[in-house]
Amino acid sequence: MMKVKLLFFAMYRELVGEKEREVELREGSTVKDLLRRMEEEYPKLHRLHDAVMIAVNTEYVTTETTLKENDQVAFIPPVSGGTKDV
Repeated sequence: MMKVKLLFFAMYRELVGEKEREVELREGSTVKDLLRRMEEEYPKLHRLHDAVMIAVNTEYVTTETTLKENDQVAFIPPVSGGTKDV
């Protein structure tokens, strides 16, 4: 088993109810495995699944990325905003 630290932002933070958390995963787990686990624990996260961006140790990654002991995994939902032409 290995431990990774999860960081939640915006809607993810609201749905999970925490800004960070540590979880244990099997060695060789991928981001996809982690997403599946989080959706089992928090079913409402499924609606954000296709739009979420994942960063591991501050670098954006794909769901196929293999996680390692002590990685920091950030769940970053889509952000909208900017200026509007008037």
